[in-house]
Amino acid sequence: MAIADRRQMVRTKGRDNTPRGKELMAGILLLALVLALGVRNIVPVDALAPVVVTLLFAAAALMAGLALLCRDRFRAMSFDLAGGLTFIGVVLSVLIEPDQMIRLFAFSDQPE
Repeated sequence: MAIADRRQMVRTKGRDNTPRGKELMAGILLLALVLALGVRNIVPVDALAPVVVTLLFAAAALMAGLALLCRDRFRAMSFDLAGGLTFIGVVLSVLIEPDQMIRLFAFSDQPE
């Protein structure tokens, strides 16, 4: 239980390898922004929001997979980062209009 774990409150000498969750989250979000800026020239404007959301979900899945491989104190931080990325992806997916998704998957002969 995280509340009962008081090891994080006590500073010990020689233990400087603390988890860097904020820096990792900022790096992941910066990478998602750079990828979104790079992808905007490849995909149509209507597909940009779904691509960004998909990138965030993929990053969250990668972080959760890494958390399952970890056996130390970095495991909880990795799960927290995965949950944060999933939350941001869900919030951004609310901004996607249903008409955008229909235009992505429906084929029609009508001109736009």
